[in-house]
Amino acid sequence: YAMLLSLIFLIVLVAAVVGFVFRHEIKTNFESNLNLALKNYNVTADQHSEAVDTIQRTLHCCGVQNYSDWEKTDYFAQRGIPQSCCKNQDDCSVEDLRNLSKAKQKVFVDGCFFLVTSTMESKMSVVAGISFGIACFQLVGIILACCLSQYITNNQYEMV
Repeated sequence: YAMLLSLIFLIVLVAAVVGFVFRHEIKTNFESNLNLALKNYNVTADQHSEAVDTIQRTLHCCGVQNYSDWEKTDYFAQRGIPQSCCKNQDDCSVEDLRNLSKAKQKVFVDGCFFLVTSTMESKMSVVAGISFGIACFQLVGIILACCLSQYITNNQYEMV
């Protein structure tokens, strides 16, 4: 049991170190994947398009760096900026969303990449604290399992 807990502890420790060391690469990959999701955004509501819509609605953002990122997509040529960028769903018309200058007043202008990464970084201390607490419980479990094993081998543990 102590060996199993030790293995799990080491896996979690390695994952935390790798996540910390490669955090910049994670950001770069996220940005490129978000750009790709915008480029491939379509009306058929596939998983990537739904994810982009959810991010934009939840974080009140639009595009990767800003709302004008949509101008480079095929979706913009067909329909304009998606409805998920609108500040007020009732106030956004298709004509407004096809014109970037009119859309600026109706959509969120901030990009999603900065908001997502800053949200993740602000929550990182909570995640680190919870992880540290779990690691402490694992270490206590490892120590107690080793103590129990020692008592059993010394015949100090009575069978009931």
